[in-house]
Amino acid sequence: MASAVVAQDLFKVYPGSHSRTPALDGLSLTVPTGGVYGLIGRNGAGKTTFVRIAATQLALTSGSLSVLGHDVAREERKIRERIACVPQESRPLYFLTVEEVVYYYLKMRGLPSVEARRRTREGLEELSLGEYRRRLVSQLSGGLRRRAMCAMVLASDAEMLFLDEPTTGLDPIARREVWAAIRRASREQRTILLTTHYLDEAEALSQRLVLIERGRRILEGTPGELRGRVRYPYRVALQEGVAPEELEPYGRVATVEGGQTLVFAREREARELARWALERNLRVSMGPVSLEDIFLDVVGRSIDEDTPAEDAEPGHDEAKA
Repeated sequence: MASAVVAQDLFKVYPGSHSRTPALDGLSLTVPTGGVYGLIGRNGAGKTTFVRIAATQLALTSGSLSVLGHDVAREERKIRERIACVPQESRPLYFLTVEEVVYYYLKMRGLPSVEARRRTREGLEELSLGEYRRRLVSQLSGGLRRRAMCAMVLASDAEMLFLDEPTTGLDPIARREVWAAIRRASREQRTILLTTHYLDEAEALSQRLVLIERGRRILEGTPGELRGRVRYPYRVALQEGVAPEELEPYGRVATVEGGQTLVFAREREARELARWALERNLRVSMGPVSLEDIFLDVVGRSIDEDTPAEDAEPGHDEAKA
């Protein structure tokens, strides 16, 4: 099967970065054609930088990156004709109505008027935007503007979609509607690169996942494969404070927000620890690791914890000429 995206030893250093720490640090990955490929990591881990380079919006520093067989450094126009992108910071044209934003975008992509009208109508209904179709984008809330941007891109005929944190700021119902639209696009055999720090979203939508941290690939595989690759397949959660030295014989100890202590362990040690806690009347729970647990175990901190400022992606990205 052909690959939709191939990155080899990709580096990105932003001009003016005081530490010169790369936003992407030798990142290599391959996105297969068709289906949803999830790129997960903390805010500032390099996800948006990668998407912007792949979407030909940002110049790479070194390495190579091809999209749909075309080199991002030399064949930008050919790539742009075949992709569509929901950027992390979406700003649809405020002086247009919601319907016009979607329709004119599809027309600019070359769709005939009748087809553009049909796709616009279906896209707005799919994301429950029909009642807002005549409203100016400037009059919408941030969440509705985000949904309008998703409708615009998901209604397109692009072969590849880059969705950078598409559900940020959406309520749970709107998130599920965007998920359904992404699944529909995937069934059309289009390739979707999804970046998110919502691990439930990544697991629900992605056939394959790559976890990145500080611009480097840490783990890659299907959700099931990621669980199989971690050293400790079980987690024991203790609500009360317990001295780490008492827990270390059972596995890897981690403290999360709110004072909860997690111990990642093999099954036998996990059961022993749970029994030990119950004998001391401690509140305890035990179960298989989740994607969030895997992230915490591998990276050493929660996915909700932002990358330190000196290592984060700059807010003012260098535009590609």
